[in-house]
Amino acid sequence: MDAVLIPAKKGLFKDDIFEIADSLLLDKDDLVQKGYGWMLKSLCTKYEDEVYQYVLIKRDTMPRTALRYAIEKMPKPMKQEAMKREKKK
Repeated sequence: MDAVLIPAKKGLFKDDIFEIADSLLLDKDDLVQKGYGWMLKSLCTKYEDEVYQYVLIKRDTMPRTALRYAIEKMPKPMKQEAMKREKKK
């Protein structure tokens, strides 16, 4: 995993990381959710706004574990908005 996390912090592999997150989005395994959430969190170092927009788009289907990891380093107002779920009727 370090092979992706360290470059992600430098802003590398952005498109690949979003593609990986998309492919793992609905995986039920807790460790998988933590892993791709952590990748997104690492990418926030250089692309916070893009990761935030990604999370907002996916938040209603993204497992809470992945979402919480992805937004961990974001400012509080961004975290609060990202944690909101659409109300189901």
